[in-house]
Amino acid sequence: MYPNVTCALYHRNAWELLVATILSAQCTDARVNMVTPGLFAKYPRIEDFANVSAEELGKDIHSTGFYNNKAKNIIGAARKVLTDFGGQVPQTMEELLTVPGAARKTANVVLGTVFGIADGVVVDTHMVRLANRLDLTREKDPVKIERDLMKIIPREKWILFSHQMIHHGRGLCEARKPKCGECPMNPLCYAPDKTA
Repeated sequence: MYPNVTCALYHRNAWELLVATILSAQCTDARVNMVTPGLFAKYPRIEDFANVSAEELGKDIHSTGFYNNKAKNIIGAARKVLTDFGGQVPQTMEELLTVPGAARKTANVVLGTVFGIADGVVVDTHMVRLANRLDLTREKDPVKIERDLMKIIPREKWILFSHQMIHHGRGLCEARKPKCGECPMNPLCYAPDKTA
């Protein structure tokens, strides 16, 4: 259904994807994509993010929600990338997890999308829902869900699988009203909240 899908967040480099992914927490990719073009025009360099006040950045990202915390994390991430990694977004899970605002989901998005490194499976709200609906896990905790998925999905498919599931969750297998009648997987799916 989604043979060549990739990350829906607009970005031109690893830093921009890191920022966009931090902004995507509790927010839609569509909303983030409305904010980031202006944001990256106003702050074209990592140094610009490192030097802005949290109050000013908060105003710029207000519409993404939780803007105070996100502003603090983005500024902290910029400073960490500059001071500890020479201005380059790190390319290992261990290093990325030291960056403010970057938990496993964010690290997996950046590593997989920009660097082609499959270190795990992206577990966002869509993946949590779909993995449970499709009986790929019975866990609710993202870390445990990721562990279950890593056991059953071949490593070379982790990056594409993550994007495919996210797109499927966004397009057909929605939270409140899944479009089961339009879904080619309908005959294989026995989720208790099916609509068809």
